[in-house]
Amino acid sequence: MEVPATRGFTGRRRPADPEARIPPGQHVVADFPVLTAGATPQVRPETWTLTLSGEIDESVTWTWGEFLELPNEDVTCDIHCVTSWSKLGTGWRGVAIDTLLEGVDTAADFVLAHCDGGYTTNLPLEDLTDGRAWIAHEYEGSPLSTDHGGPARLLVPHLYFWKSAKWIRGLQLLAEDQPGFWESNGYHDYGDPWLEQRYQGD
Repeated sequence: MEVPATRGFTGRRRPADPEARIPPGQHVVADFPVLTAGATPQVRPETWTLTLSGEIDESVTWTWGEFLELPNEDVTCDIHCVTSWSKLGTGWRGVAIDTLLEGVDTAADFVLAHCDGGYTTNLPLEDLTDGRAWIAHEYEGSPLSTDHGGPARLLVPHLYFWKSAKWIRGLQLLAEDQPGFWESNGYHDYGDPWLEQRYQGD
């Protein structure tokens, strides 16, 4: 299934004019820069798991094989890094967060994403549902490379790309917001590129 992601939540198609797709303060790049907060984890798919935990009756864990058996979606979207680069029309394949949450009863309003290497980032739960976020395992038709977060990363294209956490291993459902790594070090709690929410106070 092809899912064209938009910057908003209204289901509108992306503007045809590339200039209209570039948030303020951003510039378009042809390559895909690699930025990390620490060392790059080396994770083999056969040892990878993804766990949904927190404000639910019982945690759920998927192995790599079980994860790949879930319904997949193809996603074409623009991505925007807080360091000011944007890459337009990127192609991904992954499992929608909606799929992971099917049948899950929770009173949570927030999520803390946990990753290999200890990285975390916080998001409102509503920003991960209704076709707005995925756990991606392919990029442009190939398995996601380790440098870009493979074997799997969170993909939340309507927010700055630090929210699309690399090397994802868990989603913790929370009743109250809890800042992640960059948010605890001065980055904005939400990170809307169209509002230039780069740092606390923006």
